[in-house]
Amino acid sequence: MTPQELKAAFIEELIKVAPDIEADMVGDDDHIQDDLELDSMDVLNLVTALHARFGVDIPESDYPQIATPALAVAYLAKSG
Repeated sequence: MTPQELKAAFIEELIKVAPDIEADMVGDDDHIQDDLELDSMDVLNLVTALHARFGVDIPESDYPQIATPALAVAYLAKSG
């Protein structure tokens, strides 16, 4: 997948977890907890959704590496 496709997929899964977020309002460097206000359960649901979609195991120690769309794209690109 291209970086653009990875970002689109990440945003799609993010919106499934937090439907009040609008895709066009999410910036590359928006922090999923600090800026987008996901709580810990939302983050866990996002990790589960990313695992289901990409088949990538994301250990809790790696959560900071998916904390923004830009970081998540880089993480998913190297993991995929």
